[in-house]
Amino acid sequence: MALIVQKFGGTSVGDIERICNVAEKVKREVDAGNQVIVTVSAMAGITNQMVEYVEQVSSLEDAEAFADYDVVVSSGEQVTSGLLALRLRSLGIPARAWLGWQIPFRTSRTHGKARIEKIETDAIRESMANGRVAVVAGFQGITEDNRITTLGRGGTDTSAVALAAAFGADRCDIYTDVDGVYTADPRIVPRARKLDLVAYEEMLEMASLGAKVLQTRSVEMAMNHGVKVQVLSSFEDKPGTLLVREDEIMEKEQITGIAYSRDEARITLSDVADKPGISAAIFGPLAEANINVDMIVQNVTPDGKATDVTFTVARGDLERAVKVLEDNRDSITFQNMHTDDGVAKLSVIGVGMRSHAGVAQQMFATLAEKNINIIVITTSEIKVSVLIDEEYIELALRALHTAYGLDAVVEKG
Repeated sequence: MALIVQKFGGTSVGDIERICNVAEKVKREVDAGNQVIVTVSAMAGITNQMVEYVEQVSSLEDAEAFADYDVVVSSGEQVTSGLLALRLRSLGIPARAWLGWQIPFRTSRTHGKARIEKIETDAIRESMANGRVAVVAGFQGITEDNRITTLGRGGTDTSAVALAAAFGADRCDIYTDVDGVYTADPRIVPRARKLDLVAYEEMLEMASLGAKVLQTRSVEMAMNHGVKVQVLSSFEDKPGTLLVREDEIMEKEQITGIAYSRDEARITLSDVADKPGISAAIFGPLAEANINVDMIVQNVTPDGKATDVTFTVARGDLERAVKVLEDNRDSITFQNMHTDDGVAKLSVIGVGMRSHAGVAQQMFATLAEKNINIIVITTSEIKVSVLIDEEYIELALRALHTAYGLDAVVEKG
């Protein structure tokens, strides 16, 4: 008997018909003799509606307000877990719905983006020993002082992987509206290929660089705890993509996939004094304002006395970032600030980069052939990212996909 954790996202449980479809998938695992823990999101659109309700009645000015915010926005998962448990029982499958506080699913006190600290397993294990499927409300937890918390957007992925780690599950199946991880977004690159295996490190980079199949925290947790994760479609019965250790992939491709993000904005500070401590003066206040900085490049003037500093932030943080920098203008001593929210980040990813030379050169040459200018470049051991004008992102994606030999072979009829 295997222990399987199954996760179903908002589109998978978007209405009653889809919840009934999910129940059939759970029943299939039970009928195969497996123990099952199911983790569910709110029905599609419900969490956004809850957030809108909160914004209509509160400006969320203090920590207590954010605690009550979590009470509201976590309510959708409670409904879904109850409905799925009810449907399973109607199919003759003993089941019980569990909320975060009932497990309990212990988290930090950071409301809206809490970190998981501990999952108590005794109560669910006892229930499962009596033959019941556990249907867990994802996305939510509870603090030591019994306040409800949420894990942030995409938090049900994290809930599922955390449960798989805590219970020592044989596998964690993430059901979504796509049938696996592709070499690129198939909506933009029609010849993108589905991958059978992806290394944890590759998926972590892809998730953090714009691929929306899995949430970044869930991939990091799976890698750290050795949880075997499989990405599957809720709507089609076909093989998915399995996340594995790098050493489980026999022959590593030069490039595994290409990711992109439109959620980018560029800031350039010109004529900044080139002296010790200037980077701290720029990025310290941004960090204190919880504004994440991504790509950074610095160009020193020929006389060595000043520098231009260019970096990127999330597009939604641009206005706040500008205000923070203006408020600290005297300590930073920049002359001018230029911003641009019409940019996008494009990244090529693959553990095969460690053993293949020329990946970056191929990227730069391909973009040059298409007359696409590169604004900023950053690299790591298994990825190269560039910032380009957003209007060229689709052209660049398709061109690079072909250049790296990732296009699916089209069979001739």
